[in-house]
Amino acid sequence: MTARLLDGEALAARFRAEVTDRVARLVSEGIRPGLGTILVGDDTPSERYVALKHSDCKEVGIASVHEHLPAETSQEELEAVIRRFNADPAVHAYLVQLPLPKGLDEEAALLAMDDAKDVDGLHPVNLGRLVMGTPGPLPCTPAGIIELLHAYDVPVEGRHVVVIGRGITIGRPLALLLALKRPGCNAAVTVVHTGVPDLAEYVRRADIVVAAAGSAGLVTPDMVKPGAAVVGAGTTWEGRKVLSDVEESVAEVAGWITPRIGGVGPMTRAMLLRNAVRAAERSG
Repeated sequence: MTARLLDGEALAARFRAEVTDRVARLVSEGIRPGLGTILVGDDTPSERYVALKHSDCKEVGIASVHEHLPAETSQEELEAVIRRFNADPAVHAYLVQLPLPKGLDEEAALLAMDDAKDVDGLHPVNLGRLVMGTPGPLPCTPAGIIELLHAYDVPVEGRHVVVIGRGITIGRPLALLLALKRPGCNAAVTVVHTGVPDLAEYVRRADIVVAAAGSAGLVTPDMVKPGAAVVGAGTTWEGRKVLSDVEESVAEVAGWITPRIGGVGPMTRAMLLRNAVRAAERSG
């Protein structure tokens, strides 16, 4: 069996084209969507990711505003920048790039944000909306994974999904989203993590596996039910090489699989653009 590729890059290009059209419509109405980023410190993967976001903005016509603060920035100084972004009408949506350096309070930083401008969908108010199943900006990686599964006709409703990882950016919100009684979701969801001793036994029973633990090569072919869909959402860096939570040889067993490069990452960025343009549309 050779798995069908869940090509996130190709799908993300379709979403970027849609966003480009929506941006052009807003500009014709006198509104230039603006996306802001706040980066603290010199974490290389974070710097690369923020640079990609601004490149995406340029491609679709969204204005970008960036604030790069030194690692020794205080909580008060960080929150002063957050307040400035909250008050700036040219910034329709923005994010505080996580993780923050040690000594800074991520929860306090998120709480200081205007939830209406939260492009990552991680403000406690927006996570609460997700729990309630009410409209709001969705966390970008979970939303991108859902779109990827739908686009490649992976059956989700009523199926068993195992999410490996319980982080606030992927695992927990994805499990909530998949379990909601809404079209394309409505799944039976099990959340496990690397501290579970019989992890492989859970994974083998899954119709869909989403690995978001940040542990390179965690999911191996012997752990996967033949024909299952396997999504590698967790990554680690080995020098300049990105490693997936899913071994590439899993493609010999799975029915669908994301590539090591060009799977979930491009979809995360596409959902960020979608959230940004939606914020601009709401402001008009």
